[in-house]
Amino acid sequence: MYGFTRALLFTLPPEPAHRLGMAGLAALGRWPARCRAMREHTLRLAPMDLSVELAGLKFAHPVALAAGLDKDAEAVDGLFACGFSAVEIGTVTPKPQPGNPKPRLFRLPEHRAVINRMGFNNHGAATAAERLKGRTWKPGPLGVNIGKNKDTPLERAVDDYVACVDALAALGDYVVVNASSPNTPGLRKLQEPEQLSALLLAVRERMEAVAPGTPLFLKIAPDLTPEAVDEVVDVAMERGLSGLIATNTTLTRPFEHVHAKEAGGLSGAPVRELSNAVIRRAWQRSRGTLPLIGVGGVFTAQDVYEKLRAGATVVQVYTGFIYEGPGMVDRILPELGALLTRDGFTSVRDVIGVDAHTGTPAVPV
Repeated sequence: MYGFTRALLFTLPPEPAHRLGMAGLAALGRWPARCRAMREHTLRLAPMDLSVELAGLKFAHPVALAAGLDKDAEAVDGLFACGFSAVEIGTVTPKPQPGNPKPRLFRLPEHRAVINRMGFNNHGAATAAERLKGRTWKPGPLGVNIGKNKDTPLERAVDDYVACVDALAALGDYVVVNASSPNTPGLRKLQEPEQLSALLLAVRERMEAVAPGTPLFLKIAPDLTPEAVDEVVDVAMERGLSGLIATNTTLTRPFEHVHAKEAGGLSGAPVRELSNAVIRRAWQRSRGTLPLIGVGGVFTAQDVYEKLRAGATVVQVYTGFIYEGPGMVDRILPELGALLTRDGFTSVRDVIGVDAHTGTPAVPV
């Protein structure tokens, strides 16, 4: 069914298609009984206990939704109805901003990829907060991904992150500092150790004041060198973070395409191995003590499985959902169970990081 719907949506330019899809998910969210029934159907498809725990949060299974799709918390309940174990909203900035000039979103179907230079377009922290306050159904963890406004000087970026914490931290189950988007000028400089340490210290201190006990994560880029990954892991552990989200979009273009020269971050299948390499490196650096959420190029159960084996406990989806549609989790859960059974695992927890020990990726059979 989604194949037909996607064909219709893909006749539209990407942004209008996205708005139409989000409107449909928001409308679904206004039917609580339907949302619950859809979610229960999906969860029943798991052939075994696929639950995991991360930073004290319980996930019904490892497949969650990444930030970027629902920037303004418009369709949280509709997305939970699609079966995701967790939903992450954002990136949210303190003040509303329109984002970068259009066109700024490009599909690359031949490569199962998307290039975007959206630039944190959102309605601001106050709007997202009001929507989150109105939610009553809470079937799984809700993440809040925060960033800085484009016109805020980098030396004052901390102020924006702290403002977002004030507005939103108490309304989510975890908070994510996004210092890795390539679409806000200079933002990735915040991943440099000295600046990163200062940022995380300020955010952590404010979190302890307004939302004590709420897990704090950092989202990092796939374009970091192995040595830079080590530095980020060290800072994250020093500042007592709950974990890392690896990874954001890439600036690399590993193929030829009419849109390949468009500025912005590339997501989808071409990012898969970059993301997996960062996950393995981060798991190795922390010796498995720093929890990881993996994201990048996830379309199938095999993709999820590879990220689990690389060291992720939870695996997020973004571009894959655009191409695979609302039935994506329905397909992944039974197939993931089959992969675990094939390899002699009785629990998701047993497979986390098994490839990171040797750096050898899983080989599809």
